[in-house]
Amino acid sequence: MSTPFDPLRPPVPPTLPPPPGEDEDDELTYPGNYEVPGDLPAFSAPRTRRVIAVGGGRGGVGKTTLTVNLAVYFAQLGREVVVIDTDPFSTGLHGALGLEAPPLVSRTDVEEGRAEPVATTVPGLRLVPTAFDALSATPVRPSRAAYWMKLIQELNVDYVLINLGPSMSSSTIDLYLWADVGIAVTMPEPLAVEHTYRFYRALYQRTLRRALMKERFKLRLVEKVASSLPPLSTPKDFITEVKRFDENVAALATAQLPRITPRLVVSQTRVRADIELGLSMSAVSERFLGISMEYLGHIEHDDAVWLTIRHRQPLLVESPTSRAARNVERVARRILALLAARDSRPAEAQERALANVRPPMPPTLYDALGVARTAADDEIRRAYKRQRDIFREGSLPVATVLRKEMLTKEQARIEEAHDTLLDPVRRRAYDLSTYPDDPRRAGQSRGESAAAAAELAMLQAELAREINAETQFNGALLRKVRESQGVELSDVAQRTKISITHLSAIENEAIGDLPAAVYVQGFVREFAKYLKLDSTQVSKTYMRRLRDVAAGTRAKHG
Repeated sequence: MSTPFDPLRPPVPPTLPPPPGEDEDDELTYPGNYEVPGDLPAFSAPRTRRVIAVGGGRGGVGKTTLTVNLAVYFAQLGREVVVIDTDPFSTGLHGALGLEAPPLVSRTDVEEGRAEPVATTVPGLRLVPTAFDALSATPVRPSRAAYWMKLIQELNVDYVLINLGPSMSSSTIDLYLWADVGIAVTMPEPLAVEHTYRFYRALYQRTLRRALMKERFKLRLVEKVASSLPPLSTPKDFITEVKRFDENVAALATAQLPRITPRLVVSQTRVRADIELGLSMSAVSERFLGISMEYLGHIEHDDAVWLTIRHRQPLLVESPTSRAARNVERVARRILALLAARDSRPAEAQERALANVRPPMPPTLYDALGVARTAADDEIRRAYKRQRDIFREGSLPVATVLRKEMLTKEQARIEEAHDTLLDPVRRRAYDLSTYPDDPRRAGQSRGESAAAAAELAMLQAELAREINAETQFNGALLRKVRESQGVELSDVAQRTKISITHLSAIENEAIGDLPAAVYVQGFVREFAKYLKLDSTQVSKTYMRRLRDVAAGTRAKHG
């Protein structure tokens, strides 16, 4: 039985399997002593270190910022962390980590293994230097994934963060698939969303080629079908076309879809529609690409990010209380929760789960709205408005995924779902005809993603140890309790009738945004009741905390 993963305890060093042999003639087999596994890379033997790859987005979406600050977060937990930049056109990590110049070494030092990671301004965080060609005066990075895999496996650290850059080369794809967690970063603009979907298609094609590496005839069939389809065709379109020629190859191609588990972060969000983009893209990806994408969270557009870049310091060091910093921390917690959930299950059990994945059932009207079969009328109305916005003309989440005729068909399907499910007679007739004896659909729900569920479980376990009769409540602890229950401030505001501005000020301890103390005390009591806490203890200790903060502010300003 595997040992549960504890983010605050270094993992036990495992014994690596012997390296496979070389095959110079096979373009899918890497030179040297290391090879990407033919099956799902994340289910390889356990390693000393956890590898997190960040890529999948076009240039400028925030991959470097996210990579650096995730590394800082893990280092601040007391872990040993190394950051690697594999983007051949980028040498910017040093600037975000407070180094005056990029750490450069000769190509000979790199080839002979003398290029040791260098320390940064953050304790416990190091950066792998870049090879430099003195004749061309340019940095040189290996283009083969095997080099980076070998380097990473020789690092005696807890976490390795890889900045993949915007590339979609085979080396980049292989590193992304090989990592324990692969993160794609996008932003709310059409070109960025288009690039992310293209990256997911590339992940699927590369995974399928790996599965057919030793079956040349089938691989040629796959290549022929792929070349005959229109550009940017979906994996589902591809599988449908393959099935016309060989059902066995189509079945194998279908089996590769659940092996791809990309995670998504949306950066530079400004409005609520931007924040919801990740969830919308996740639904579109699963439904039309066949790829289950997991939304890890968003990072707000924040001037603090721009300022920290100007000051050449990580966001979590320069401005740890900013909105964007809290967003990054939440993404980091979800990554830790994913690793904990994955490490709690033996690799054999994970492989069996993949092997036993059942073919998807035909989409229903409930699927068209993204609701459970038990959804109430008000939930159906909200879902209808949400789906109508997602599938409107020019919508970001469907960029390059749905052709015009497909979009029109989906819009009609949404209207049909709305009209049918809000009519009790038509809904009952539909349920009887669609689920005559299928118990699988009855309990289906549209809950949180696996990452969100794992994060909530981890937060709830922490709070169970942290909250007792002596606990002193502050704004940060109230926010943590709320997030552990999967509750948004808008939900609290709707139930308690307290404005979101005041609730946010309570969590941030922003005295200047709060009303008189007597009102604050009442607000805190209602907030605590909503969170199922002892309202007396919470209001008493929080108000004491607020008085201390106010006194400290007055003393600071004389």
